[in-house]
Amino acid sequence: MIDLSKLRAWYAHRQGLDGSLEGKSAAEVLQRAGWARSVGGVSPYLALFSRAGITREQADKAAQKLQIYELSSARGCTYVLPASDFALGLAAGQGFDGEIKTAAKLGVTEKEIDKLCDAIVAALEKGQLDPDRLRAATGNAARSLGPEGKKKGLTTTLPVALGKLRESGDIRRVPVNGRFDQQRYEYALWRPNPLRSFKLSPEQVQTELARKYFTWFGPASAAEFQRFSGLGVKAAKTALEPLKLENIDELLVLPEDSPKLASFKPPKEPSYSLLGSIDSLFEHRELFQDFEGHAIVDRGRLVGVWEYDHPAESIAWVSFIKKDKALQKAVTRTEEFIRQQLGDARSFSLDSPKSRAPRIAALRKAAGA
Repeated sequence: MIDLSKLRAWYAHRQGLDGSLEGKSAAEVLQRAGWARSVGGVSPYLALFSRAGITREQADKAAQKLQIYELSSARGCTYVLPASDFALGLAAGQGFDGEIKTAAKLGVTEKEIDKLCDAIVAALEKGQLDPDRLRAATGNAARSLGPEGKKKGLTTTLPVALGKLRESGDIRRVPVNGRFDQQRYEYALWRPNPLRSFKLSPEQVQTELARKYFTWFGPASAAEFQRFSGLGVKAAKTALEPLKLENIDELLVLPEDSPKLASFKPPKEPSYSLLGSIDSLFEHRELFQDFEGHAIVDRGRLVGVWEYDHPAESIAWVSFIKKDKALQKAVTRTEEFIRQQLGDARSFSLDSPKSRAPRIAALRKAAGA
């Protein structure tokens, strides 16, 4: 059986949390550690900073240059991807847009949405626009869905068409202030479309997604891949078959990684990282149980939790292990990064200093106990 501490250390190693990604670019980090889940919080920034010391300015510039970007991808969820994976990510996210199904139930036809898509593309030919200006520019092509639509969380047809165009790679969302940790966007045409020369079939897309998943996150279970990809049991099994994964203690691993895992020796010295609440180290695995707040890890093991106290401009944290100078240094380093470059550390778009206040108070109390 694989020792649990060894397995956790292996995950941290494959994720580049052992210093092996220091000095790499944002795109290189995401190629090695996997796509960074993004929900309007700071997790993408923390993922890049913890692994390679990448500043917010460097990350934002990489996005501006389209070296990395935030896209709807696996199971329709939003991730920050490297440019090399734009096409695969878009293809893997197709078919998961629930707004199209909701609109259909409200009497919206495919022909109506296609007409609106054409109007949006024509409007964006003159330059990027926010939703309000797009609504005005498309005129009667977009319409209200009335009280019934409001009940279902879909007030107009505009988001449906925007979602379809984003999924097809024809347009992209552009954050108003160029940052990942907010959710105010304009829209722009994407030329050339990343999917223009993409040739993989839907089945090949899922197999390639599985290959990347087990490269980033393996060993893992078939159920964990299924959760990441959004596939059904049968479709997930079909996607995995070409990879000829090996079974190790009921976990699956790529054949080329099996000997590497067997010979891997966990580091003897601690290696602390402060990560976002949905970091890829634990977001895609059942090994790590859900917890509230951001994580402090050492060689893949959860050793503490933290939150950013915005009024005090400091990190409130609790350690599950005896504190040492290296741990305090890691906390101070991340605290300075947030204070000087991010301003706050929201877990998700609706998170706020006020909503975090009870957790911060609890952490302060526990740390002083």
